[in-house]
Amino acid sequence: MASPSEIVAVLRNSFKSGKTLSLEYRIKQLKNLHRMYTEKEKEILTAMYKDLRKSKMEAVVTELDILINDIKNTLYNIRQWHKNEYVHKDIANLLDTAYIQKDPYGVALVIGSWNYPLQLLLLPVQGAIAAGNCVLLKPSEVSQFTAKLLAEIIPQYLDPDCYRVYNGGPEETTEALKEKFDIIFYTGSSAVGKIIHSAANKNLTPTILELGGKSPCYIDNSVNLKRAVRRIIWGKFLNVGQTCVAPDYILCTTDVQNKFIELAKEVITEYFGKNPKESPDLGRIISDKHFQRLTALLKDGNVAVGGEYDANEKYIAPTILINAKINSAVLNEEIFGPILPIVNIDDTVDAIQYINSREKPLALYIFSDNKNDVELILKNTSSGSVCVNDTIMQLTVDTLPFGGVGNSGMGSYHGKFSFDAFSHKKSVLYKDLGFIGEKLSEARYPPYSPGKMAYLRFMLTKRPISLSIPSNLLYFLTGVLTTYLIQAYLKHMS
Repeated sequence: MASPSEIVAVLRNSFKSGKTLSLEYRIKQLKNLHRMYTEKEKEILTAMYKDLRKSKMEAVVTELDILINDIKNTLYNIRQWHKNEYVHKDIANLLDTAYIQKDPYGVALVIGSWNYPLQLLLLPVQGAIAAGNCVLLKPSEVSQFTAKLLAEIIPQYLDPDCYRVYNGGPEETTEALKEKFDIIFYTGSSAVGKIIHSAANKNLTPTILELGGKSPCYIDNSVNLKRAVRRIIWGKFLNVGQTCVAPDYILCTTDVQNKFIELAKEVITEYFGKNPKESPDLGRIISDKHFQRLTALLKDGNVAVGGEYDANEKYIAPTILINAKINSAVLNEEIFGPILPIVNIDDTVDAIQYINSREKPLALYIFSDNKNDVELILKNTSSGSVCVNDTIMQLTVDTLPFGGVGNSGMGSYHGKFSFDAFSHKKSVLYKDLGFIGEKLSEARYPPYSPGKMAYLRFMLTKRPISLSIPSNLLYFLTGVLTTYLIQAYLKHMS
């Protein structure tokens, strides 16, 4: 395998050649990726099953289809996204052209995560390709079968001069981070995110960090609890809890807790059967290391539902914990598994105080039919995203940016936000060199005078523009004003 420096040199030379600047080139690469997903679907599903025992439905709906639909959306819109964005001008620049040009950064490093080993690597990569970057793809070594497969199939579909897969563990990632990239995108833990950010700082490389944290789920007594439980149990145990935006813990009163537990027992049985271990729809923990970490968390509270596990299969049953101590690991570390602790609170204000005493989460879930309480939580907490009366589903709206805040990350992507994330917005002012343009602006030249200062202040003063006034009329009035000013100025000069 080539070294990171050798790979980056190839990518850098390819970018400098201007190959990726062509929209037609980018569109071709995205279409090739789309073809890879369909032609290699069987191999991809097999690899993810080996890594996570991920069911076909979860693999298709939460990985392949998200990627395919993102490509379709990008192909529908890429020409519009790429267009120069013309901006409003003041009178001083009336005859000039001002716009924002979307430039690719250059060579991007995208580091994926093991829990959704296809989607979390290739969704940002698709945004990087659409924006015109060359990319070094670093799959997670933890999902080893998917990583190996991607290294085999991606060169069959993407231009290897512009897009390379680099496999390896922490040592290889450390070596890659020694290279100078133009932008880095990382999905994973907050602890590693800080290491990535520190390495990027050496070259002042912009970073997008999609991290995690403990996403709270608040439930009050006004909501339809049966429906709420169905949605919470689905969101929590999707991918056997190994989802960065899964509800990490419940906040509710003891009265709601008791009702929640009884309903949860029924819903878990409905979803996974009387013996969830035999369900084809419940995955497995990714590794022995993570399995040992999770089973240790079971000791931090009283098991109200589930609690069974099997080390040979890395299986942990859907579990609900109660009475966990406030300083226990299960209430302070991101769980990332099928364990759902319940924290008792007195009311909405108490819930807000608890949430705000912790790091800012990646997601916040609110189950309530009380609009005043929902607004109270929205206005008094900070999180990457919020979903009211459901879980996970905010990720399906690609017109919403997905990203964290504070310890849960920086930057965002999905849909057009992915294109924007990998684009530098370059400001361009194209000045008029004609006689009138020069006369409008020559008051800036020395020697200065009170008259010149008054004129410049008038020309540069911000003024409200009413959208109800037709643009043609506005330009006409501006033209009349400009003519008057020029005539007055010429008269003064003579």
